[in-house]
Amino acid sequence: MRKSWMLGVVVVLGLAGCQVAPGAIEGPVSTAGGVVLPPVSGVFDYQLGGAYDLSPGVDVVVRDASDAPARGAYNICYVNGFQTQPGEKDAWAGDREDLLLHDADGELVLDPDWPDEYILDPSSASQRDGILKVIGPVITGCADDGYDAVEIDNLDTWIRFTDPADGVISESGAMALARAYVALAHQHGLAIGQKNAAEIAETGHADIGFDFAVTEECAAYDECSAYTSVYGKQVLQIEYTDNLPAPFTAVCERGDRAPLTILRDRDLATADNSDYAYEQCPADG
Repeated sequence: MRKSWMLGVVVVLGLAGCQVAPGAIEGPVSTAGGVVLPPVSGVFDYQLGGAYDLSPGVDVVVRDASDAPARGAYNICYVNGFQTQPGEKDAWAGDREDLLLHDADGELVLDPDWPDEYILDPSSASQRDGILKVIGPVITGCADDGYDAVEIDNLDTWIRFTDPADGVISESGAMALARAYVALAHQHGLAIGQKNAAEIAETGHADIGFDFAVTEECAAYDECSAYTSVYGKQVLQIEYTDNLPAPFTAVCERGDRAPLTILRDRDLATADNSDYAYEQCPADG
């Protein structure tokens, strides 16, 4: 989820009762490398807060790597590739402590917005190898479980941690780790999505090799065109109810928004939770 970390508009009070007329589905399509990209029309859901049953007609869904993929949809597997997962601090802070970012005083660095997540430090080749030994099996596990793609979160740690006093991530190291994730995903037949980091969208696609993008709050931060100008229709966009720059209908009318743009509650609650919120922009055309 973004570190600060859904038709006229149809409000979905529960996906099981969703009535959607998305139009003809474009995709999925195969790339030259043989991986299959997500559909660029239809119905999209983002379920990182916990998996729940899809309504008929959901075409693409993102779930956490700890959850099983959904039947009958294009499934994207969420992997936290540049930070530890919540609840995993102890597993990293022992024998793997050398793989984590330290500040100038030698203390481990925690994400200030998500204080149960350590920051991975891919600055050296040995650190990247160590990180891949842990995260690599998560990615290959997504393939084994039947996912079609992965999205790699927190690519932007090298942008967010730049003060030597608080710890610095090497840009070249972060890009090298991203390339390793792309290569591993492709080797196992998975498409792979760039998550956020609008600043490097062109590099992410052309150089690193990401196949599509997943962007949170690009309308709120006025950066949607940074993704759509590079990835075209291959962008999945999530906005959040607590940080909308305008009514969601206005967001849907923007010319630079992704074809599949949704609105979710910040915690990405399951459909049976009272905090659950979901809307999707209407189909283009």
